[in-house]
Amino acid sequence: MAGDEPLELKFRLHDGTDIGPNNYAPATTVATLKENILAQWPKDKEINPKTINDMKLINAGRILENNKTLGESRISIGELPGGIITMHVIVRPPVSDKANEKQLSVYTKKSRCACTIV
Repeated sequence: MAGDEPLELKFRLHDGTDIGPNNYAPATTVATLKENILAQWPKDKEINPKTINDMKLINAGRILENNKTLGESRISIGELPGGIITMHVIVRPPVSDKANEKQLSVYTKKSRCACTIV
């Protein structure tokens, strides 16, 4: 990545549609990118993230961390100058409360112990 040159990014959703492209400074954090994606998310999609923690951004096979900037994440520009970088957006599916309760009850049953003093 060359200096403070803005990066042109687009975000590929699970169904193959894109958000963007838009230009971002290398000092932009991944959390800020996710906030922008959340604001631009198409309303007609079946799966909609509720917060930035419901999504993961993947670039070149690496999951990007929220607290890192684009510059710190070493986003590769590619061989063509002025090219658009495509990042993949993965949305964590919502988990129903009954499933959580069932997992919790199974976990608490497994973690019981009994002691016998002879």
